[in-house]
Amino acid sequence: MMDWTDRHCRYLHRLLSRETLLYTEMVTAPALVRGGALHLLDHDPSEHPVALQLGGSDPAELARAARLGADTGYDEINLNCGCPSDRVQSGAFGAVLMQQPGLVADCVDAMRAACDVEVTVKCRIGVDDQNPEEILPEFLARIVAAGCTRVTIHARKAWLQGLSPKENRDIPPLDYNLVHQMKGLFPNLHISVNGGVTSLDQAEAFLDAGLDGVMVGRSAYHAPTDILASADRRIYGRGTDRSAEAAVQGMLPYIEAHLASGGRLGQITRHMLGLFAGRPGARQWRRILSEGAHKPGAGPELVEAALAEVAAAQEIAAAG
Repeated sequence: MMDWTDRHCRYLHRLLSRETLLYTEMVTAPALVRGGALHLLDHDPSEHPVALQLGGSDPAELARAARLGADTGYDEINLNCGCPSDRVQSGAFGAVLMQQPGLVADCVDAMRAACDVEVTVKCRIGVDDQNPEEILPEFLARIVAAGCTRVTIHARKAWLQGLSPKENRDIPPLDYNLVHQMKGLFPNLHISVNGGVTSLDQAEAFLDAGLDGVMVGRSAYHAPTDILASADRRIYGRGTDRSAEAAVQGMLPYIEAHLASGGRLGQITRHMLGLFAGRPGARQWRRILSEGAHKPGAGPELVEAALAEVAAAQEIAAAG
């Protein structure tokens, strides 16, 4: 979710759900430690619980990055061993680390020693010609031995050569059964499944079948209301459903503060385009924000105008 789940996106998602654990976009350890890009750690206190996802392959550097994240207040530090993009591969981290479980274990051990918040791992079931049934148990055993107690498994093998990151989200097929098998082999390991989950119904089915958690990525981004607005009640058994309209109203003070600090409206509204997905007025909502948010002087009034169009469209639909 690089370039997607930034702090503006997470603020919006938190307005829809108080309970779900939010993750940052992947931040590379070299950017923090060598580049001094500490602004990448910025987050609003309201985002909690929120996890910092790190990319890297050097244990000492990841340890320093983990300490920076913990000192900044993140509730969890997650090591990404699943991203297949070319720029991640060129840095020798992400999904390529599935080929080096010993190194991943060293990274986890160093990160845990450097900070007092939980260190977790996100991984694939394998890469390229690896046999997932053989390598995934070994991978999990190594990180468990290093002290990792929570892992998120993207239930699809990654192809490091020949497929784009987009194609790696669809090819080869998902293997949910293997993830369930891992829960059987590692009953004390908190295992969440990721990949292809597009509804709360699916998430509930995975939890009912014995998995400990479900990570939802792109569906939560493109249709956040569908995934998040009733998650507190349905998944966590507390709280009430939120509405897209209330989330928009909650974003207005945040937008005003962002603009006052020199920011631009489009930096926030690009994450809000899917709020009314599948509902009357969704097209007008997207059009108004997409066409107007980048114009000079655009501010909260544009969002309010778009919301008014949604309300009008819903009135027409209800009357018809």
